[in-house]
Amino acid sequence: MNSLDPRVNRLPAVGQPGQVEPRAPLDQFGTFEVFVQAKEGKPFQHEGIVHAPNLEMAFVLAKEAFTRRFTCVSLYVADTRHVYVSAMTEGNTAAWDFINTVADKPGEKISYEIYLLPKRGKQHQHAGTVKAATPEEAMSEAKKQFGSKMVYNVWVIRTSDIRFTSPEEKELWLTLPEKKFRDASDYKGGDKLKEFLERSKIQS
Repeated sequence: MNSLDPRVNRLPAVGQPGQVEPRAPLDQFGTFEVFVQAKEGKPFQHEGIVHAPNLEMAFVLAKEAFTRRFTCVSLYVADTRHVYVSAMTEGNTAAWDFINTVADKPGEKISYEIYLLPKRGKQHQHAGTVKAATPEEAMSEAKKQFGSKMVYNVWVIRTSDIRFTSPEEKELWLTLPEKKFRDASDYKGGDKLKEFLERSKIQS
């Protein structure tokens, strides 16, 4: 019986080492970046990646992977191939130092979302939206608008390339705050341990 699982289908048949034929281009899933908004009014933050065959499935898998134990109000995903990335810096060197200021280019201006990495080891956070004709111009516009902030990396993504949570889908997360069993803090383990130690002192 043939498996539909791509993790299985990538493997060679038993007893045929060294005879693996090249797979079709769509055999392996693509990579998608996941951004989560913890609370209304808070900026979206990059949370990780999912592997999926397309953008819609990436949205579904992202919800399952990142919001089952994490209360949030919205998320969105974007194909990794659509993320334009600046140089990564460290120490006192800002990423802006490696982004060229480009002249305003003719042509239709479209929206790009800007994500900044304020600290190494942290996640990129959404800083705002710029209008530009090209990703390079979007990087330049980001430098003009946000260049006063010390950041170590900059991401630029066309707004149209992002699969947002629609207003109708907001209700997907309405039940999460009520599921307190998901939060370890709600078990109040520290308080119970303190009470146990106090009782032990009294009994001794």
